[in-house]
Amino acid sequence: MSPRAGNAGPHTLAFVESPVQLLNVLEWAHTRAPWTGLTLVVLSPVDPMTRGQLRRMSELAREDGHEVRWEEARGGASAPFRTVGGLAGLLRRAERIVMGDPFSRYVQLLLTITRARELVVVDDGTATMEFVGQLARGERLVRWHRKGRRLGPRDLLFAPVSASARRRLTPSRGRQVEVFSSMPITEVPDGVTVTPHSFAWTRARFGPPRITKGADMVGTSLVETGVVDADAYLDAVRRLAKTHGATRYFAHRRESTEKLHRLAVETGLEVVRPDLPLELIARRGPVGRTILSFPSTVVHTLPLALAGTEVKVAVCDIDPAWLTQGASPRAQGFLDGVTGTARGVERLLAVPGV
Repeated sequence: MSPRAGNAGPHTLAFVESPVQLLNVLEWAHTRAPWTGLTLVVLSPVDPMTRGQLRRMSELAREDGHEVRWEEARGGASAPFRTVGGLAGLLRRAERIVMGDPFSRYVQLLLTITRARELVVVDDGTATMEFVGQLARGERLVRWHRKGRRLGPRDLLFAPVSASARRRLTPSRGRQVEVFSSMPITEVPDGVTVTPHSFAWTRARFGPPRITKGADMVGTSLVETGVVDADAYLDAVRRLAKTHGATRYFAHRRESTEKLHRLAVETGLEVVRPDLPLELIARRGPVGRTILSFPSTVVHTLPLALAGTEVKVAVCDIDPAWLTQGASPRAQGFLDGVTGTARGVERLLAVPGV
């Protein structure tokens, strides 16, 4: 039996929708509640690659002694009603709620039910930086790549729930709010506790990796989110790989099959679809001596996960000319901030000739 089983501490309920969120819940438990078992609810998406990674991460969570509850939260029109109804009892009894994505409409809806006095937000990539800043400024919660766009009908319909979630994520006399993050946070809302996230669980569990002589590239979903033009992105990948001798391309779980096929044909890179978050893949190895990336979460997380190794992380800036016409006005500044605040990385200028 796990040392966590049967622990009499506050009942902790965690909600995750991605493999990285699940990883960061395990990191939080390792750092902040090492002897506390938690109930981890996976609000499963429909994307096969994400589901596969979540299954693998769920196995690791169970090995650590946590209870995992898998919810087919998007399995048809009635799924949200079944999911919320089935979780209502757990939500009302929980004393602590841990969540990975405060921008998620699902999570915001669940927050309207809970009476928990402790709320914890773990990293959901670079979105955490935007969440903390918006909370500090009293703004409505909007993902960075959608900021500046007009509200659609669904946004307007959901606005009261989103506003309620933001109020619940604001500390008060009877409610504590913690942010567990490896991101650089410059604006800290009054009353919010920020706990540094150093990937201690990952380093203790895996590695150190075997390091190869070549370079690896990390994919991004900036094309899929409508921020970067597909042709410009593929050209940048090709030039970056040629300049630095990269041979493998680790695909982001949201990258489309069509784009990845085209990328493999046009660049000659071996496209790898990881079965775990990249921080664990890199820590297990083998991994290239240099990891190349565009602005993304990994430029902050990989140097921490690979601390003590000889692996170098290099990040290539996004040229403004690569942005689509529909990109948010906030996009360039946000991406520059992601790169400029990264610690322990080599910064590369936008690839010439793209």
